[in-house]
Amino acid sequence: MPKRSVLAAAALTILGAALVASPDARAFCGFYVGGADAKLFNNATMVVLMRDGTRTVLSMQNNYQGPPSDFAMVVPVPVVLQQENVKTLPRELFDRVDTLAAPRLVEYWEQDPCWKERPHVVRSGRPSMAKAVRPEAMSDDEGGHVRVEAQFTVGEYEIVILSADDALALDRWIRGNGYKIPDGAAEALRPYVAAGMKFFVAKVDLDKVQRDGERTLLSPLRFHYDSEKFELPVRLGLLNSSGTQDLIVHILATERYEVANYKNVFIPTNLGIAAVARARFGEFYAALFDATMQRNPGAVVTEYAWQAMKCDPCPGGATGGGALRPQDLTLLGADVVSDANVGARMDRSRGGATPFGFVLTRLHTRYGKATLGDDLVFRVASAVVGGREVRGESGRLEHGAAQADTNNFQGRYIIRNRWTGRVACANPIWGRWGGPPGGGEPALMAAKGVAFAPRGKVKLRQLLKQSVPELGIWKRKQQPAGGATSKPDAPR
Repeated sequence: MPKRSVLAAAALTILGAALVASPDARAFCGFYVGGADAKLFNNATMVVLMRDGTRTVLSMQNNYQGPPSDFAMVVPVPVVLQQENVKTLPRELFDRVDTLAAPRLVEYWEQDPCWKERPHVVRSGRPSMAKAVRPEAMSDDEGGHVRVEAQFTVGEYEIVILSADDALALDRWIRGNGYKIPDGAAEALRPYVAAGMKFFVAKVDLDKVQRDGERTLLSPLRFHYDSEKFELPVRLGLLNSSGTQDLIVHILATERYEVANYKNVFIPTNLGIAAVARARFGEFYAALFDATMQRNPGAVVTEYAWQAMKCDPCPGGATGGGALRPQDLTLLGADVVSDANVGARMDRSRGGATPFGFVLTRLHTRYGKATLGDDLVFRVASAVVGGREVRGESGRLEHGAAQADTNNFQGRYIIRNRWTGRVACANPIWGRWGGPPGGGEPALMAAKGVAFAPRGKVKLRQLLKQSVPELGIWKRKQQPAGGATSKPDAPR
């Protein structure tokens, strides 16, 4: 795709209005302008990026709350997009990605310590237990020039691509064409104009979209472009913020990614938690995440890095139904990334071409105007493992993230129910974990919607069953982390 393709100019005039986002909104990598002087709310944005060579495929899902009036979203992009570069996606695809990579709660029951058959240990070091499931596994009059480079319609979106050589001219052009954009837009737009960025403006016709009460259910948008830089423009989203925003970015690539211009940390994982946290898992995780951010101000937190077509445990079931499917990867961009690189990742062993080899990385940060100075810039990072049911020589679970040859890292939290039945043998074997006593799979829950979880109502220390040194949390009496041979404390 040409890096600076130029299309015939066109005109677009629509109504605009100011927008103010809710204090706990998830971040948006542009800003909204709306209709009829409405105060619309961008309360959830999810971004999925696929990166291959210099090709970036950006998919995002947004929703807002407000009256049924037209609005538009403005996103800086490095090139003039053509109509074939833009498409809409099914909403359920984003839910699938979110569920797969979200921090998960697993629950295990200790097996009968007098059961005679000992657990079989596979070569990889993972325990395999009878009666147990597999291990747990988004031209100006005052001198400047603004050009409409392209205009087209995709789904419910009417799209225009603008370019400008002056930020004030762009601000005046937008306002002069019926938009009322947030105060401070010109200053926020200035670095993008100086960098030669274009501006993707997608107007929405609400007669073509579904509504759920006050929420408008917009089709996710996907567009792709070529650029040497791999970054996400998030600063404009602060124009819609009156407080703190959550940003969750999923990256699909052949390797794990992290940020190059902010501190990187991993979410504490493989933590034992109290059973009462089951009903408040979202609140627990929000408290854990907030504690991580407080300990590491301005950091970006890695919550997940795993092969996209595998998972352990899988939120969609032990059969692997929660992993991404080839058709999901195609929708998210595998159809437009480099032909040569895709060819190297085609699995033809089943008689058909299946894209594989993608790693799904989930990055999460929470920021405000005082803590976000630059857009996110991404770089390749080494593979890591962590958050699995894998034990060291001491019998204790692995802790934190460690470098490895393959990415297998996830935020994983465990409720362990100790054996409370009879112990009718001389040499009981403790610490064998599996499904509930009546049979079936261990419970599995994903922490979704963390940006909207109630905050300040749970005490993190009380819900943890063990110390978390990286957060400065120490328990006076360290609870066993599911050791394989030690006798447990009396059940509580």
